[in-house]
Amino acid sequence: MAEAGKGQKNQDVKLINRKLLELTGVVNVESFDSEEFLLETELGFLTVTGQNLHIKHLSLEQGLVAIEGLVHSLAYLDGAAASKSKGLFGKLFK
Repeated sequence: MAEAGKGQKNQDVKLINRKLLELTGVVNVESFDSEEFLLETELGFLTVTGQNLHIKHLSLEQGLVAIEGLVHSLAYLDGAAASKSKGLFGKLFK
């Protein structure tokens, strides 16, 4: 049983009253502004959209991020969406 758990990626997502989002398993904060965050997590890229968003707590060493503001949505970008997004960014930054 101990072998099955090795290398397994974990992430906790805790949303409290749509005003405080606490995440574990965060590898990097790719970009952010008051309306959208793009986070690289152990389970893939995650977008957080909302209003008046700001970082309350950040510790990449521990993989922890807390975001305050009114959260509208959380969405993971799968492989197909990520490649499309890279294509769009590639076109923009040529």
